[in-house]
Amino acid sequence: MSDPLFSLRPSRQPPRMGDFEYVRELVRRNSAIILDESQDYLIEARLAPLAKDQGFGSVDNLIATLRSKNPGTAHGKVVEALTTNETRFFRDIHPFRLLTKEVIPRLLEKNQDTKTLRIWSAACSTGQEPYSIAMALYDEHPVLHNWKVKILATDLNEVVLERARSGVYKQLEVNRGLPARNLVKHFHRIGNAWKVKPYLENVCEFKKLNLISAWGKMPTFDIVFLRNVLIYFDVAAKNDVLSRVAKNLYPGGYLFLGAAETVVDSKDSFSRAFAGPGGCYERIGG
Repeated sequence: MSDPLFSLRPSRQPPRMGDFEYVRELVRRNSAIILDESQDYLIEARLAPLAKDQGFGSVDNLIATLRSKNPGTAHGKVVEALTTNETRFFRDIHPFRLLTKEVIPRLLEKNQDTKTLRIWSAACSTGQEPYSIAMALYDEHPVLHNWKVKILATDLNEVVLERARSGVYKQLEVNRGLPARNLVKHFHRIGNAWKVKPYLENVCEFKKLNLISAWGKMPTFDIVFLRNVLIYFDVAAKNDVLSRVAKNLYPGGYLFLGAAETVVDSKDSFSRAFAGPGGCYERIGG
């Protein structure tokens, strides 16, 4: 008679390490986001609800489908599930102070003849950054109400983009970084949530875009916000993205990066614009 202790088996085996390696490589290949072995717990936690929602029953079955010849839309959904979407209104505040106190006054003078201002908020997640930019512009420089201002906001995750397009935020979300005066001025209440007013919706356009894939036709921008994105990329991917950003930014335009990010090997295209916090760089050259 066998010992019952040795006949016991867990009802569900965790995914094999090979499965995690496959998922990490899938994410790196499709988004340039680097996940290491210490983040396997994150893969498990993020994929479990996706597996349940998509009817796979378990993470094992989901990954088996990923590895099959006909995964359908599963690859894209997994990459979206493992994308970091941390955001809040006026995140880190310093970039917005630089924007309104230093950058916009210069561009108001530079673009006086055309009265146009084009801004790109890359990896915008659920939209707090582009809406924060719009609020800062109109609050500090009301003359921009008479200008043609356009903020393109992009992300590779269609789920968060739909949230951003709706312009609707829960009380907990508006409590994260949004001053009460901005809430009252730029939002109106709908039930237990808050919705941005039409003039903010009208200035922001949301579009799906993967930074490491072909961008298609893009306008040339005066300002690009690419904050807290490059920290997840390897050096080659960072340089590729920065090179393409430079081509879509006017000479004398401005690039905002996260506090822990730099222009890496793109110093021929960008120079530090201001001392202190804020991570703002000026486009140099032609």
